[in-house]
Amino acid sequence: MKAAFYESRGPAREVLRAGEQPTPEPGPGEVRVKIAVSAVNPTDTKSRSIRAGVSTMAFPVIIPHQDGAGVIDKVGPGVDEMRLGERVWLYMAQWRRPFGTAAEYCCVPAERAVPLPSSADFSAGASLGIPAMTAHYALFATGPLIGKTVLVQGGAGAVGFYAVQLAKWGKADHVIATVSRDAQAEKARLAGADTVINYKKEDVVLRLRRLLEKENPLDLIVEVAFGANQTNDIALLAPNGVIAAYASDVDPRPTLNFPGFLVKDATLRMLIIYEAPRTALDASVRDINSLIEEGTLEHQTAARFGLDEIALAHEAMESGKEVGKILINVAE
Repeated sequence: MKAAFYESRGPAREVLRAGEQPTPEPGPGEVRVKIAVSAVNPTDTKSRSIRAGVSTMAFPVIIPHQDGAGVIDKVGPGVDEMRLGERVWLYMAQWRRPFGTAAEYCCVPAERAVPLPSSADFSAGASLGIPAMTAHYALFATGPLIGKTVLVQGGAGAVGFYAVQLAKWGKADHVIATVSRDAQAEKARLAGADTVINYKKEDVVLRLRRLLEKENPLDLIVEVAFGANQTNDIALLAPNGVIAAYASDVDPRPTLNFPGFLVKDATLRMLIIYEAPRTALDASVRDINSLIEEGTLEHQTAARFGLDEIALAHEAMESGKEVGKILINVAE
């Protein structure tokens, strides 16, 4: 089969290439999916690059990408043959495994191949996975959102875009999103944000203090840059509030303001969807598919590439300039 792969870690153009790899066979409890569309996530590029001096490979050859969509064409022992021909979206395809979705075929545990509602195409299915499930886990792991005020930092990002939509679906009373560009503001409004704040043009704390004078402080903050935003987040958080942080790239080792959290009896959740409990994964899959079936879930595609352009796709993700998902068209 044709696949994109790398045999050592490093810059995209130096290590990524497309070529022939053995077609995989599904093992017990697995399905094989003929991939139509694969998607690039930040974890895919971080796993490929040399970070903090780490250059070791988990496997001799790695086919990247956690997310994708396609059709089940073969099932392993223990999997119902009725699943043959089923349209599916995949998540965590390459988690602790060597081969992900950047290939014509990919084998995954059967539960990681989720039935894709007929109303969604493969591009939409490939866009879900890690970002949509992370958004759901950040929002709902500590309880319902009904009547709450929610701030989504980076409301036009891969996770933030879905977080805004899911918060509105969960009946949050007021959903606020921060962005850094006008194009991102348009995306956040498309997602359904009640208030959008461009932090490059406005003082976020001042704007929110004025805004929240007439209503409750922030009950929940979905945080993409915890280290950089910790001080502001604590200042705006309601007593007993929650910060759900899934990234802190700008300041990866922040000093924790323990007294600030203590006086508000606040909860800080450091979350990564790969280690989420099965119950949380199942809940996110159920609710995401419900939104798709309702026809209310929006997706955003920034750029498309072919398998032969895998290095360009990774570079586009690493640039941080694209607003939306980076997709790989696998099926010609």
